[in-house]
Amino acid sequence: MTDYPAEPWRLCGDMYLAVWPVPVRRLPADRLPPGVRPLTVAGRGVVVTFWVDYRPGGVLAYRELLVAVAVRHGRRIACTAVSVWVDDERSMAGGRELWGIPKDLGTFTFDVTAPAGGRRRSRGGTVRTRLRTGDADGPAVATGTFRDLLRLPGRWPVRSHLVQRRSDGRVCEVPLRLTGTVSPGRARLSVPPTGPLAHLHGRRPLLALALRDFRFTVGR
Repeated sequence: MTDYPAEPWRLCGDMYLAVWPVPVRRLPADRLPPGVRPLTVAGRGVVVTFWVDYRPGGVLAYRELLVAVAVRHGRRIACTAVSVWVDDERSMAGGRELWGIPKDLGTFTFDVTAPAGGRRRSRGGTVRTRLRTGDADGPAVATGTFRDLLRLPGRWPVRSHLVQRRSDGRVCEVPLRLTGTVSPGRARLSVPPTGPLAHLHGRRPLLALALRDFRFTVGR
């Protein structure tokens, strides 16, 4: 068994998220746990993508693409992670065994172009990301771009939770608590028309945000 940190995981880094409207019939509903149903707005489901660069300073340092479906869980709104890739075996094993997050291994590139004035990496600019599975020279599973439009002052708190089905069939809640600086921006995502992310092929996001220099607690 791969050794991994006990929960909660305390992590830090930069995150680039986007919210995508997807027709309900295109949602990967077969990957949702029992007891939840997709959140719908104007007849469409909501999918959220998270490109994350977890850096040294937390319990693990790795990169991740997490794709989640917004769901109703009782009277609350939550998310269920349906497709996840990381480049760290400890993160993959811990995510699966602690919380039922379906992590697989992938190979990532994060290319960051600093804004004018030579400001440091965590202060924004354009970020280009790419994920491959298997051979690092193989075709990309997803390619993303995020460009800053505005930096909001202060640090913003975010609280939510995932609802996941563990390998033993039990449904568990995974609390998420994050604070970071927020930058609205523009995002693009390119995925093949077939494969695990086909439901996002050709979509445009409703909203895109960067959460930088975050402090993130996952689990109880």
